[in-house]
Amino acid sequence: MIKHYILSLNPTAKHDWDRCIVRDPLTAKRPDIAKLIAEAVGADTGSYLVSVNIQVQVLEQAAVSHGEQLSLNISEVNVPSQLREVA
Repeated sequence: MIKHYILSLNPTAKHDWDRCIVRDPLTAKRPDIAKLIAEAVGADTGSYLVSVNIQVQVLEQAAVSHGEQLSLNISEVNVPSQLREVA
């Protein structure tokens, strides 16, 4: 089973729990790792010794913004006349 998550690292975060966050890319919820393992094992009651292999491959790294904002001069943007008519 392959799952994809977004990992956010912020060593200067105010709280410990915000320094390393794993989130689902679609729902932005934090995954329940124990639930994922239980789903893989099955629904039978009991205690299990399991081996979990976590292989991490960085697919893309987003640039960190430091509060910078880009200004956009609307007069420089060329909007086709067809789009203006629809708006």
